Amino acid sequence: MGLPKLQIALDNGVLSEALESIRLVGDEVDVIEAGTILCLAEGMEAVRCLRALYPEKTILADTKCADAGGTVAKNCADAGADWMTVICCATIPTMKAALKEVRDLQVELYGDWTFAQAEAWMAAGLTQVVYHQSRDALLAGETWTDKDLDKIRKLVSMGFKVSVTGGLEVETLPLFAGIDVYTFIAGRGIRDASDPRQAARDFKAEIARIWG
Repeated sequence: MGLPKLQIALDNGVLSEALESIRLVGDEVDVIEAGTILCLAEGMEAVRCLRALYPEKTILADTKCADAGGTVAKNCADAGADWMTVICCATIPTMKAALKEVRDLQVELYGDWTFAQAEAWMAAGLTQVVYHQSRDALLAGETWTDKDLDKIRKLVSMGFKVSVTGGLEVETLPLFAGIDVYTFIAGRGIRDASDPRQAARDFKAEIARIWG
């Protein structure tokens, strides 16, 4: 079982605010995500700026691509993204076309996806998935449950590198003890902290304590 990575999700609506956020924590995290909101607001300029500032970091473009996979992925890669996301309802041809253009692809798990679909993704060469508690679900009062953890365990047993996200705090991490999580993705739990740099360090320390 490896040591999970820490990813910061930059879902700022303005590029200047995203750059201020990453200035405080960029050296502390493993993966830097240009979030969906940021990509929609600022386009690939956000990815270009993040790549220029952090040439050695893994940069993710969270496009949640549903169609035109090859074109979208090429745009992301040309801007400097290593990884890109596709939505789980995208077709296999869309996913395979995108995978040809970027270093790696993550399938975002939303809605009523199935393990039969997951088997098809694996057969198509995709090895990363992102398991969500969505922002809207969290606002509705939903939390992580044993059902969520069992699904994550099954995805790991299938051979996927599973990242998890959705309202994560340092105090949430022990819920996942014993599970081979690939990446923990935190947004507001780091960005909105009174001391974002220390918050990122606290995440890393707890990850090391549980999985080290």
